[in-house]
Amino acid sequence: MAEKAGKFPFKRGIYPNMYRDRLWTIRQYAGFTSAEESNQRYRYLLDQGMSGLSVAFDLPTQIGYDSDHPMAEGEVGKVGVPISSIRDMENLFKDIPLDQVSTSMTINATAATLLALYIVTAEKNGISADKLQGTIQNDILKEYIARGTYIYPPEPSMRLVTDVFAFCADHVPKWNTISISGYHIREAGSTAAQEIAFTLANGIAYVQAAIDKGLKVDAFGKRLSFFFNAHNDFLTEVAKFRAARSLWAKIMKNRFGAKDEKAMMCRIHTQTGGSTLTAQQVDNNVVRTTIQALSAVLGGTQSLHTNAFDEALALPTDHSVKLALRTQQVIAHESGVTNFVDPFGGSNVIEKLTSKLDDEACTIIEEMDRMGGAISAIESGWVQNAIGKSAYTYQQSVDNKNQKIVGVNSFEDDDEAEADLQQINPDSVKNQVDRVIALKQERDNGAVQSKLNALKSAAKSDENIIPAIIDCIRSECTLGEVADGLRSCFGEY
Repeated sequence: MAEKAGKFPFKRGIYPNMYRDRLWTIRQYAGFTSAEESNQRYRYLLDQGMSGLSVAFDLPTQIGYDSDHPMAEGEVGKVGVPISSIRDMENLFKDIPLDQVSTSMTINATAATLLALYIVTAEKNGISADKLQGTIQNDILKEYIARGTYIYPPEPSMRLVTDVFAFCADHVPKWNTISISGYHIREAGSTAAQEIAFTLANGIAYVQAAIDKGLKVDAFGKRLSFFFNAHNDFLTEVAKFRAARSLWAKIMKNRFGAKDEKAMMCRIHTQTGGSTLTAQQVDNNVVRTTIQALSAVLGGTQSLHTNAFDEALALPTDHSVKLALRTQQVIAHESGVTNFVDPFGGSNVIEKLTSKLDDEACTIIEEMDRMGGAISAIESGWVQNAIGKSAYTYQQSVDNKNQKIVGVNSFEDDDEAEADLQQINPDSVKNQVDRVIALKQERDNGAVQSKLNALKSAAKSDENIIPAIIDCIRSECTLGEVADGLRSCFGEY
């Protein structure tokens, strides 16, 4: 086979020896009702052998509301950790050496603010920004497509994305400035080919926006990363990762003129399929997750989260999250698949599936190009409609049992035992709200207002907005106050 791992177009993997030289980062996703509880879980997982952190934030944090805001009521700490201030962030990472651990933060509309909070937290612990490693998702386009946790219109949202690119290139060089996400697109119901196409089309839009701003593709391109789903169709998923890498490398080289091979690499974080988890016969989810994780490894992922079997019902327990972690460790250290580079490379089935997915994704991207690119296709509703049709088709196949789901539409068990679920402490929500209220009373509110005014001035100018956000955080402005300051300049979408 002519193509080699570690060489353009990276179909066989981005490193010459892949996992024989370095394992993927085991990065379990977690966030609880309080920063303290989340910190406890992170330290537990690190003690159990996890090699990177991944933070889930609650919905108010994602859409720029403090925990004490009326819009946050009933949602504080429900799907992740609430972070309203630098004090919350310090509690979240207490006793965790941020210069030794990489941290991924799944955050988009408020990504710039969370990055600022992370930088200032490290600063308070004597760690300079150039030592920090990690990723902010920062992928606002897929929010308009699949999730809906956007705040501002597309144009100022894209400005925040590219300002992060430029700031990190100068000050946080080891940081991945975006994680372009296909995961949520697949969760919304897309096919594997659509997941590749819509994700890479969004990537094209980000790259073009950065170039239009005067940034050099070989500089910022090295810090782009991608986030893909791992679904149940095992061989298709293996091929999907290979096709995505190859297609992105060709896009960066041929479309944008990248010359540095590192800027052509599609570096991938993978999460097993949340939408494939079933509330019925939850133990079956262990098997699903294992198959999905193995497909990501055989496909050459750089980082991996394995869902806990009870996540269809609640936040995972210590038992279920440890089993999810052990799933990765067994694959890594007992399965033997890490001894080979691209183990399925050369397989007729895998090579044909890889080419098929590449062709299908290219066709979709070309159609989006004719519409004016990803942003135009999103604004017209074309992308959303395409995903909706795929989701409907799949659900029909489940309803008529052409697609069997064990325990759901086949092999049901009426005598199933109830799972032991993680319980949320209601006092944690009250404590969080009280802390935010106390902060706003105790701080220097004159300094807060001064920094917020400076932020608004920066937002109305052409200057990079990230330093102004960092100054706000240093003065104990809250996440919601920063978001409101930007709302007053950018509007809401």
